[in-house]
Amino acid sequence: MDINAFFDAEFDEHLDLVNKTREATRAPFAELVAICTNAFNAGNKLLFFGNGGSAADAQHIATEFTVRYINDRRALPAIALTTDSSALTAIGNDFGFDYLFSRQIEALGRPGDIAIGISTSGNSKNVNLGLEKAREMGLIATGWTGKTGGAMASLCDPLMIVPSNTTARIQEMHIQIGQMLVGALEQTLGLTKS
Repeated sequence: MDINAFFDAEFDEHLDLVNKTREATRAPFAELVAICTNAFNAGNKLLFFGNGGSAADAQHIATEFTVRYINDRRALPAIALTTDSSALTAIGNDFGFDYLFSRQIEALGRPGDIAIGISTSGNSKNVNLGLEKAREMGLIATGWTGKTGGAMASLCDPLMIVPSNTTARIQEMHIQIGQMLVGALEQTLGLTKS
């Protein structure tokens, strides 16, 4: 193995995708910032969810809202539906893994809240059932995905599709998008220090 060639190839793929993602997600990102600004101003919250690496992304971004991103400021209401081990195991045991997120959305979601499903393929059944439940209950269903958007494409508005088939690269862009969302909302809500 040529470690230097591997190293350069990974960075080259990442850098190429950064520019493609910038163009592919510009409009849906602006739309997401606007609806999240309205939701926070109306007293609503964000609900993040996904599996595996996307579960970690959900937790990471929700924490950026509830704690802080760059500057100290008031906490913003965001929940990762991937953190309550008792709820996850009880739902999985009693109803099945497919209902991990829809059941929590049914319990915690309110009309006007924003559900943000994260799936690199767009075809995670439990994520999509969560998005369906969100729409049914009057939440705004949004998502972050990759590849072609999968089944999420018909469930989310807006939907940010990272134009890649490589899971690791899609996840890298999801974290960037998530952190940019926090930073943009801090500015639109007037929470940044000069």
